[in-house]
Amino acid sequence: MRNVVQIFILGYLPVVLCGCGSGKISDTSGGSFSLIDYLKDVPAVAGVENWDNPYGKGLVVETKHYRLFTTLADPLMLSQAPGFLESAYAAYQSQLPDPVGTGEPFITYLFAERGQWERFTKDFSPENANVYLQIQKGAYALKGVCVAYNIGRKQTFSVLGHEGWHQFNDRHFKYRLPSWLDEGIATLFETCRYDQGRFLFEPDRNLLRLGTLKQVLAEKRMIPLERLIALNPGQVLDGYGGDGDAATAFYAQTYALVRFLRENNYGQRLRNYHNLLLAGLRGNWPIDEPLARMAADRSVPLTVAWNHSVSPVLFEMYIGIDPAVLEKEYLSFCGKIVYHVRISR
Repeated sequence: MRNVVQIFILGYLPVVLCGCGSGKISDTSGGSFSLIDYLKDVPAVAGVENWDNPYGKGLVVETKHYRLFTTLADPLMLSQAPGFLESAYAAYQSQLPDPVGTGEPFITYLFAERGQWERFTKDFSPENANVYLQIQKGAYALKGVCVAYNIGRKQTFSVLGHEGWHQFNDRHFKYRLPSWLDEGIATLFETCRYDQGRFLFEPDRNLLRLGTLKQVLAEKRMIPLERLIALNPGQVLDGYGGDGDAATAFYAQTYALVRFLRENNYGQRLRNYHNLLLAGLRGNWPIDEPLARMAADRSVPLTVAWNHSVSPVLFEMYIGIDPAVLEKEYLSFCGKIVYHVRISR
């Protein structure tokens, strides 16, 4: 749901669009063929067919783990989207000590323009539409489905990577993750580069999060770690600063916290991090039964009270140290990862 701007290295294909409505593309010899014919030969594509829908001419593109419903008619973006989704899936799996099996394909909608996205959102979830239509640029994951629209190739893939993580853990994790952990992991998939048909994710080059983190550090606006792990994004906007700057600081710090647990001191706490995730995946957190039921029931809103009560307990239990005690080490790590970042005024 967040708007992010990142750097991607994109391949070149010698094709140009002949008309969005026609579904035809031309090659360099002057001939033409359909998008369906073109996509059938794209790596990662298992099948493609027309999508009959009320929003615009579209396609259904199938990969090993996804069904992509799209009204896009940009050959370059369409040819890369299947590989991006499969690369993201592999990256999500890499967060776990053991991979999990996926049965039914994940459903992703990618619309060519915002108007189509808005109409779909009103049809798909009328009870939540007013909330999601407030998104200025981005995507959302709801009911196990990821819904996005084209905001430019780099930004679109970035938000698909972020929201795709929420879609992935919504299906596979028995317990919902605390906000700091869920959002922090999602930021790891906002930056990648294209290399010989694959997308390689590079969290250490997430310039949006790094730039924000450096600015927050310089202005001494860091949310205390003990407070950070008990917050959720909505609470940040409502009660901790009440503005977009506070929300971006929250995401930047959760990004840094997840990286800290995975990387600091040569992965000193990586096993603890994996144990926390694995217990959430399997539903083995040692929490009271009422809290466990709430954690497992995704039809119940994740309340501020739940996050505030459970997250600090889980953090100290699995990470093995009081966050207030860990603060100095965490801040030192933040300083190291933003050292090379330069902010232009």
